Amino acid sequence: MKSPARMVLAASCALAMISVPTTAWSADKPETKPKATATGKAKPAPKPVPVDCAKVKCIALTFDDGPGKYADKLLDTFKKYKSKTTFFLEGQYVKSRPAFAKRMVVEGHEIGNHSYTHPHLRELSEDRIREELTSTQDIVKKVTGKYPTTIRPPYGELDERVAAVARQMGMPIILWNGGSRDWATRNEKAIYDEVLKNAKRDGVILMHDWVEQTVKVMPKLLAALQKQGYHVVSVSSLRGAKATVAGDVYPVGSEKDKDLSSDSPTGDPDAYAQSPEDSF
Repeated sequence: MKSPARMVLAASCALAMISVPTTAWSADKPETKPKATATGKAKPAPKPVPVDCAKVKCIALTFDDGPGKYADKLLDTFKKYKSKTTFFLEGQYVKSRPAFAKRMVVEGHEIGNHSYTHPHLRELSEDRIREELTSTQDIVKKVTGKYPTTIRPPYGELDERVAAVARQMGMPIILWNGGSRDWATRNEKAIYDEVLKNAKRDGVILMHDWVEQTVKVMPKLLAALQKQGYHVVSVSSLRGAKATVAGDVYPVGSEKDKDLSSDSPTGDPDAYAQSPEDSF
């Protein structure tokens, strides 16, 4: 015969089993809350493991002329798909949209220098080239707390003077080896098709965050790239990028591509870029 104490214990266990709610089956992993320490303070959540592009297939989507007026929506999409990118910022737009620039840095994206006013650098004196780039360095640092670490010259145009200034500033030059032609087509399907056509391992794709159709098609595009096995990362994560030194060009040999300019606007900047007065 069971003792009264054992009967009470069994009844308590049975009641506890009934009262604990069951968790519905889900393909998504449940969110784990940080565990409290002995002091009662929660431990910080573990940092995400960096993507090793030597082991997995990576691609970099990069955005010029920003922060554009749709950058907040673009950042929402990258956050949802747990992807990173590189923004090449113009100083004038960092000044007019500082919250967007700051959010890019806070959310772990990479920032590069795309000049202050988007001129043809080859048409400027070396002093003016330096001024365009250092002015952007200064405003980005003031707004975000960080300096851009790379340079992308407007239109992909560079010469030895541009490279010399980049060396003096201690910054590599980042071009691209695939385009989207989003600035020209302004068509979601055309942008989607062009990017997937040019997608390849360690590809650097040129896009623009001021093109509304680019921002709208981004969820579909990121989903398609991930389905093909790509990890969408910042340029510095790509194989070979870390070995690029100040004044050198990455991707290697991209400066020799005769069709490079066809991926980037080559007319009057005011004809395509949003004006600095367009605030968020």
